[in-house]
Amino acid sequence: MNGKLLFRLVNDLVMTFLMLIAMAYYITGNMIHEVIGVVVLLLFIIHNFLNRRWYKAILMGTHNIRRILQIGINLLFLVIMVLMMISAVLISNDLFPFIPINNDMMLRQIHVQTAYWGFIIMAVHIGLSWGMIINSIRRMTGITATSPIRTIALRILAVLIVAYGVHSSFEGEMGSKLFIYNPFGWFNNDSTIKFLIDHLSIMGIYVCGTHYALKFIHKQEKRAEQKVREL
Repeated sequence: MNGKLLFRLVNDLVMTFLMLIAMAYYITGNMIHEVIGVVVLLLFIIHNFLNRRWYKAILMGTHNIRRILQIGINLLFLVIMVLMMISAVLISNDLFPFIPINNDMMLRQIHVQTAYWGFIIMAVHIGLSWGMIINSIRRMTGITATSPIRTIALRILAVLIVAYGVHSSFEGEMGSKLFIYNPFGWFNNDSTIKFLIDHLSIMGIYVCGTHYALKFIHKQEKRAEQKVREL
């Protein structure tokens, strides 16, 4: 694996992990939350800079279902992240307290809602690139041969993660957090480890769902192409 690709993977991995930590607001406290947010912003800027060629190529090439979905999700993720970061700076109490905001209730609502939606869209965004991520890890670890046992084991693990993710979604009222703003916050007594496990499993729902949905779409497109050749 070349150094540039490794740097991209590390940058994205750290950014994803810190976004999860930033969501644990009532565990970290405000100051740590804001510091992590600034680091995530810097990593997000680096992520987009490293992928700047993707933006230039949006209108080029063939736009099949897979590519249209990828463009839509990526642009939506960009908009959500920008809204979340702007609102974060405007309502900051510790790092940017000098910005005068008289009524910040709407900004707080925008920040909280975009944070939860950003969490879901981020998972879908990862799912869109999951095949590439796995291939990169295989090259890095030297695992090139296929193994039916490993494949079955990983699929069982994926099912278990998704099942626990569904449980965590209901237990953590994720649906309410996505659509209802609670000005008093969503309190819980979870430990940091449980919080991370729960939210990683919830991410797993959307990563797995997106990955296998793309595989299904790819198979359907291949069948359609084969039928066209046979005509």
